[in-house]
Amino acid sequence: MLSAVLVASIAVAVILGYKTKINTGFFCIAFAYLIGCFGMGLKTKELIGFWPVSTMFVILSVSLFYNFAAVNGTLEKMSASLLYMCRKFPGMLPFALFFVAVVLSVMGAAYFTVLAFLAPITILICEEAKMDKLTGAVAINCGALAGGNFPTASLGVVFRGLIDTAYEAEPAFEATNSFVDEMKIFGFAIVFSLILIAIFRFGFKSNRGIGKGVTFNRPEPFDKKQKTTLHLMILMMVIVLVFPLLKMAVPGNELIGKIAGKVDVGLVAFCFTIIALLFDLAPQKEVIARVPWNTILMIAGAGMLIAVAVQAGTIDALSAWIGSNVPTALIPLAFSFVGAFMSFFSSTTGVVAPALFPLIPGLAAATGLNPAALFACTILGAQSSAISPFSSGGSLILGSCGNEEDRNHLFNRLLFVAVPISVICCAVYNLIVAVVL
Repeated sequence: MLSAVLVASIAVAVILGYKTKINTGFFCIAFAYLIGCFGMGLKTKELIGFWPVSTMFVILSVSLFYNFAAVNGTLEKMSASLLYMCRKFPGMLPFALFFVAVVLSVMGAAYFTVLAFLAPITILICEEAKMDKLTGAVAINCGALAGGNFPTASLGVVFRGLIDTAYEAEPAFEATNSFVDEMKIFGFAIVFSLILIAIFRFGFKSNRGIGKGVTFNRPEPFDKKQKTTLHLMILMMVIVLVFPLLKMAVPGNELIGKIAGKVDVGLVAFCFTIIALLFDLAPQKEVIARVPWNTILMIAGAGMLIAVAVQAGTIDALSAWIGSNVPTALIPLAFSFVGAFMSFFSSTTGVVAPALFPLIPGLAAATGLNPAALFACTILGAQSSAISPFSSGGSLILGSCGNEEDRNHLFNRLLFVAVPISVICCAVYNLIVAVVL
């Protein structure tokens, strides 16, 4: 009975957040308090202890550092420079846009930030190059999501934290490395994105005349602060990535293993934030103002409610139900479709991943499936419906259209063409991923 109440509370929190436009995390915290303290007898301090400090710290610290690049124009200049480099291959514009979005995301720009930069540029390029706007929209959306899945990028750091938390509840996977799992998710996301973009690029008649008449203006060179910011971004990526990669290459080296264990992306990001402030790369007030507090509160609130569900045994019960009622071969497909359905109405990082990730280690142990495959199926499935016009990315793309008629036309195509094609293709792809892993 209690498990049913907790599952219902998660669904109600998502619906209330969607209907009222109030942060879903607030409703999750309230439900966690009412159910945890009054329904389960938890102490208030114990409930507060469920607040995901580690995940919140990583999001805060990484976004602080990368906000310097957003504030001082480094990301915008990178976008223009990369597009200019692709000027000799106009027929490959969708893939060029995808590549630009991936690079910006890998460099730390948040999904919303990447689309905010690229959506207006993309709509303009589509009009000039006679390219289908839906194809351009899919390209930058896929790039922003796929690049964000990189282990040190905006989405990757969140998913790694949630994967680590999920593994803690299943002793069978104590030695599993979330960095490796996230790299797999990133790689599979890149491949799927390229396949999906190719379907839109070559499957629509409106793209037959693509590239004729497009022009690219040479961007202004990076100024001193932007160059410094770019160098710091690259240096931070090297520091955060080199030791985990060396540990994978030389697993028996104790010194490398010890150093790798001390390198934390959140703490490194704070050190680089101080360096950026000392170099006065952007005003401190503006950098702090851009921290995604709404996302942090959503993830933290959902994390508290999920932690209460774990305490009540709900997650184990759901895992057992799926394991006994869904054929093993179709479990990856189930996670893909459930992730897509939930993401259509809610946040992947704030709701979908915190709700589904805790199910995976126990289910993997019971069925023999690879947990990394199920994590990948969940994320890719959830991200497959992120092109929806009801999502933040879809709404940004629609807002970049010049007139109401174009906006209404693109709205219908995003909802009734892009979403179904993406979700179905992703489900098929996820079945292949599950077999490969």
